[in-house]
Amino acid sequence: MTIPLTKAARHARIVELLTRHKVRSQPELAKLLAEQGVEVTQATLSRDLDELGALKLRADDGTLVYALPGEGGGRIPPYRTGAGNGFQEHPDARLRRIAEELLVSAEASANLVILRTPPGAAQFLASAIDHAAWESILGTVAGDDTILVISRDPTGGQAVAESLLNLASRRMPDVTRHNKVAVEIREHGGGEQEA
Repeated sequence: MTIPLTKAARHARIVELLTRHKVRSQPELAKLLAEQGVEVTQATLSRDLDELGALKLRADDGTLVYALPGEGGGRIPPYRTGAGNGFQEHPDARLRRIAEELLVSAEASANLVILRTPPGAAQFLASAIDHAAWESILGTVAGDDTILVISRDPTGGQAVAESLLNLASRRMPDVTRHNKVAVEIREHGGGEQEA
């Protein structure tokens, strides 16, 4: 079933494509959009690129590619242009570093994953997950110390939870042991205990 795209949804698709691909021309972008079922005229595409603030910048291989304004006003991630000189982390490396520091636990059910972080850290980890742009993850919603991660695969929650725990250099806990530890923590007043 095809759902008609709003202008905002079309812009989001364009942003996603320009982030993941080195797009050199409007016809190339139109082809990538068409592969996703989005038909757009050249005039509309040109207007969309202008509204998004897209510019052509030189990439690391010397070609001109479309780039969008990024966080902090940057235009194109330096890891793609070669201009970062090691100062800009690749999103996957950033996610690994942040997950190692902040991921406390991960539990899955169907295509949903609940991640726990220290208080106040959920938005930071969720942002790192979003910027890593894993194909298997549809999106995240973050509170204070809890993140809801939604898997694209209707039964992919467990795989996403395991991947995130492995990224943080942790093993998936044995469910029986995990439940026993949770009960012990509740019975003993909830102090910090190592599982």
